[in-house]
Amino acid sequence: MRSRAQSQKPQADGPQDFFEVNMTQNTTRPASVATLFTEYVATNIIGQMGMSAYILVDTFFISIAGGSTGMTALNLVLPFYDLIFAFGDMFAVGSATRFTIGRARGEEDADRYFTNAILWSILCGLPFMLFGTLFAPQLLRLLGADAAVSAMGVPYTRIFMLFAPLFMINRCISAFTRNDGAPRTAMVAVFLSGVFNIVFDYIFMFPMKLGIAGAALATGIAPIVSFLICGTHLFSKKCSIRMKNWRPSWHRIVQSAQLGTAAFIGDIASAITMLVFNFLILSLTGNVGVAAFGVVCNIALVATAVFNGIAQGAQPLFSDFYGKQERKPLQETLRLAMGTSLAFALLFILVFNLFPAQIVSIFNTEQNAAMAALGVVGMRLYFI
Repeated sequence: MRSRAQSQKPQADGPQDFFEVNMTQNTTRPASVATLFTEYVATNIIGQMGMSAYILVDTFFISIAGGSTGMTALNLVLPFYDLIFAFGDMFAVGSATRFTIGRARGEEDADRYFTNAILWSILCGLPFMLFGTLFAPQLLRLLGADAAVSAMGVPYTRIFMLFAPLFMINRCISAFTRNDGAPRTAMVAVFLSGVFNIVFDYIFMFPMKLGIAGAALATGIAPIVSFLICGTHLFSKKCSIRMKNWRPSWHRIVQSAQLGTAAFIGDIASAITMLVFNFLILSLTGNVGVAAFGVVCNIALVATAVFNGIAQGAQPLFSDFYGKQERKPLQETLRLAMGTSLAFALLFILVFNLFPAQIVSIFNTEQNAAMAALGVVGMRLYFI
């Protein structure tokens, strides 16, 4: 980590130059708002798409290894991914935003938001880890799993919940790397951790014959790859963050949570929606219906990844402009974000309503006619 004197030294190029030069002196911006927006948003969309790609590959491999039963097991536990990411995103987005605003205003202790976010991710992740490993069978029964689904779902749940603290920490490290002027590094970290997950999904599930538990293990280990790549920035001379004061601060995490509430609510809403739909679909169409719904939900993650990429890419710019009270570039960034989101929304509506049968068939490895029919109808309704 760099000293404060080093962290304020202007860099020669890229987003780091944009943040650091403008933080210390009134100079002309080295790039237009549109250029900065494109750089930050494009790298974040690529990174988020990499993450959604490994989730889709996870789903594909599970459909091969476990059929509709494995797909049902996966979809029953997916809401707990959302719960874990809800807290991780709240800490990451809120703390990284507070850090960027504080740095733009010249606050000496803005770095504390980084260490505080890491500490609270660990503290919040431990209950998830303990609950998932100790009570996985009871949890799946509560969610409506039958004996066959539980047989596949229990080991999967125990393994992925064991890594809950790592998932939360990964969100924080990625967010701070991006907000410290290294969006490309954050993008590469997310993308390559996704590639690792895809490769080891296959290795663990098939050559090593671990079944869908292997998918959970690959997903749990993947954040370590992201840590190592983000570490090339966080421990470099370009990094302006100082690791200091490793004591959890309730006051700071509450401040961060206030700005991370939107991300938290989005993830929680997704978890609740999926839980309710799982219960309803189980009662109406059984495991096949839940498997079809799982395909729709996992495809929807691709769309969500794009919108998250736009939001997370624009967020450092929003924070910096807001911290400096620069209204015009702030409004321009907002217009660009809204326009880009609308364009992608229209594209998704078109694609997923024109080609639902072809998309569902990729994950319907058993060629189940009922699952295909339910999946096509569900996808068209979801993406209206």
